[in-house]
Amino acid sequence: MNVTEESKSNTLKKSMILFLIPVIFASVLQSLGQVFGIIVVGKTLGVDALAALSAFFPLFFFLVSFAIGIGSGSSILVGQSFGGGNIPKMKEIVGVTLSFTLILSVIVAILGSFFTNYILELMGTPKNILNESAGYARILFVTLPITFLYMVYTTFLRGVGDSKTPFYFLLISTILNIVLLPPLLFGWFGLPEFGLNGAAYAAVVSSLLTFILLLGYLQRKKHVLKLDATILKSFKWNGSVLKNLLRLAIPTSVSMVAISLSEVAVISFVNEYGSNATAAYGIVNQIASYVQIPAISISIAVSVFVSQFIGSGKTLNIKQVTKTGIILNYLLVGVLILLVYLFSNPILNVFLDNTETVEIAQGLILISFWSYVILGNTQTLSATMRATGSVLWPTFFTISSIILVQVPVAYILSHFTDMGINGIWLAYPIAFLVNLIAQYLYYHFNWKRKSLKAILE
Repeated sequence: MNVTEESKSNTLKKSMILFLIPVIFASVLQSLGQVFGIIVVGKTLGVDALAALSAFFPLFFFLVSFAIGIGSGSSILVGQSFGGGNIPKMKEIVGVTLSFTLILSVIVAILGSFFTNYILELMGTPKNILNESAGYARILFVTLPITFLYMVYTTFLRGVGDSKTPFYFLLISTILNIVLLPPLLFGWFGLPEFGLNGAAYAAVVSSLLTFILLLGYLQRKKHVLKLDATILKSFKWNGSVLKNLLRLAIPTSVSMVAISLSEVAVISFVNEYGSNATAAYGIVNQIASYVQIPAISISIAVSVFVSQFIGSGKTLNIKQVTKTGIILNYLLVGVLILLVYLFSNPILNVFLDNTETVEIAQGLILISFWSYVILGNTQTLSATMRATGSVLWPTFFTISSIILVQVPVAYILSHFTDMGINGIWLAYPIAFLVNLIAQYLYYHFNWKRKSLKAILE
């Protein structure tokens, strides 16, 4: 590497890290709000209330998967049009995406609120927590349009390279959530005592207020993504834009839905071991969300940078973006995994005092957490390919590793071996490894030789 190439590489690394810092802190803040709620619920309302909250988590992730897929697809299109300097096209993409998101979220909210109990029963939710979990779930179902629109708008901002604004407003949302949670949970200041449902109300109100403040801030700052007449005129289903959006969004959504459905299947296996196992699963999911924050943030950064480089014609930087993302993944995620292994017991005791639940959770951490660095590597490769429009095969490999590996292995090992619940945990690293191998082989032998070559030409 000559001096010029080394200088470009260092500049790129610096730009990616500067973009990553707010994204990582934003994800940490989001998880902090969730963790605060779990600690309050677990310590004050008990293990059954925590299990009720945990039982709904895979289903909620399933719902949010649609918003993640739409946001991922739109951020690629926004990044490409913004990178190419085509602002009217970018705003048209924003308008179409918002209208599609609103309609989809309303449909899902209506269907979900009607079938909440039935869905939770199908998941095998323990009867002693079913009603409590259903009440909590129904509130989040009904308010999905707020959640979806807020999530999608923050992906627009990241698509134009603005990772600071989403961080600032997530900070506001987290503070609001923490402030509102105890009064709504316990009935302070003359408010009704909502119990576990108070956690749902706090999350919804904080998201709604933050979204309103965000739109006002963008308007006042004359931000390129302020909600102006151009975006509102595009608040319709433009055929060509919607087609491109769905081409990118559907595979991502399907992939996320497959992941969430696998979690629904997995928690149904876990539920067979009782509410303590369900609570342990929920606790570890929260800890895992922290461990995965750098990897998810890196994949977002890779997708944004690759999209903008394609839009601006600087396609020679794509390989360097991917390489930088993989290196950062192993450094950042690896450190977090090591810390969790070293301090798993005190971390778990923050959430609960129940010895059996803590022991189950420690088993899950020990067996599966090392493999999250493998998952991060896969996400970086996949983000690169998706940003160039290659979404079908990365999606196929992810879905196959879940449906054909993770779920069957979890079932077989937990039902037909002496491993018991530990067999469920072992299915995670096995599936992650299979997915990485498949993605890497396709990336190296097909994508680099065909898709990337076509872009460079």
